[in-house]
Amino acid sequence: MARLLIIEADGGSRGNPGIAASGSVVIDASTGEILAEVGRFLGHATNNVAEYTALVEGIRKALFIDPDAELHVRMDSKLVVEQMSGRWKIKHPDMAELAAEARGLLIGTPVRFEWVPRLQNARADRVANRSMDLQEDFGR
Repeated sequence: MARLLIIEADGGSRGNPGIAASGSVVIDASTGEILAEVGRFLGHATNNVAEYTALVEGIRKALFIDPDAELHVRMDSKLVVEQMSGRWKIKHPDMAELAAEARGLLIGTPVRFEWVPRLQNARADRVANRSMDLQEDFGR
């Protein structure tokens, strides 16, 4: 049985567009241990670009930790969850490009997407805000 890793991902933009960053947290589902936190400073970007970047960075880190893992992605972005689940179309070219990158990383990887309320995504939000405050990447 494959190891299950949870990815909590969130992006933020102070202004939309504005100063933006993404935050991703990778958690071992069986122990609850936080295995990694990744913050990526994006400079000037939209909230949706930051959300998708958080997803991509979280997937990258999780598959680096365990390339054979199953993934459970938890995000408070209904847009990203619904688009990545195939229920909503992706119309914006920037979002389509980032979604294609995420799908490319996920080839052969079992994944489940779940929308969660913002309060249940506080760890990833904290990482994104830290990256915005520092204006730098960390944990990559």
